[in-house]
Amino acid sequence: MNRSLATSSLWIFAATAVLVVALLPLDPLISQHAQGLPDAIVTFNRHITDFGTFRWMIYGSGLVVILAYILGRVSWNHALGERATAAGWLALYFFVAIGATSALVHLFKLIVGRARPELFADHGAYSLTPFAYDDLYSSFPSGHSAAVGAFFGAFSMLAPRLRPLFLLGALTIGVSRVIVGAHYPSDVAAGLLLGLWTAVATAFFFASRQWLFRFGENGWPRLTTLLPSPK
Repeated sequence: MNRSLATSSLWIFAATAVLVVALLPLDPLISQHAQGLPDAIVTFNRHITDFGTFRWMIYGSGLVVILAYILGRVSWNHALGERATAAGWLALYFFVAIGATSALVHLFKLIVGRARPELFADHGAYSLTPFAYDDLYSSFPSGHSAAVGAFFGAFSMLAPRLRPLFLLGALTIGVSRVIVGAHYPSDVAAGLLLGLWTAVATAFFFASRQWLFRFGENGWPRLTTLLPSPK
């Protein structure tokens, strides 16, 4: 494994462990308080929370990959073909990062089987039913949070200077999952960091094959020049 990837993975996994352990005792209190916020805040979060669904991200990026490939193959204009190819590589990066995140998060959900907050009255905040094959027992980790973690994590690898903005976007959707009563805070923390790790690992994978990224002097993936220079 690339040393930079190993170091980054260690930091992300350590941060995940610390946050989950720190938030677990507070999960019931924070969850109940968040759901008791004013109706206007809860309604707003219900409107934005489904931005973090895997479906539109995977289908959307996959469709762009297909269309970009077709356009790149049939275009008579060389510059247009190169732009289509560049768009295809970008979409492929998002597709792989988000698709891998989806596979991992659903695996963890199945293995852990944590009851969602809506079952708090009957099961409490720490009920685990592994391999329940029931969405009510798939609270950990948060899928929406993992999706936006991968989505904005991928953007942060493409445009490092805007990382604070991408972090804010991911946190906004993550917090919304607690406010609408779909997840506990520890679910959200685990989901966000899982998605981030997958986006980073995918960038390293692409860089090792010189797809879209190249390794910089510090061993970190750097975006290559995608578009042809104007003539």
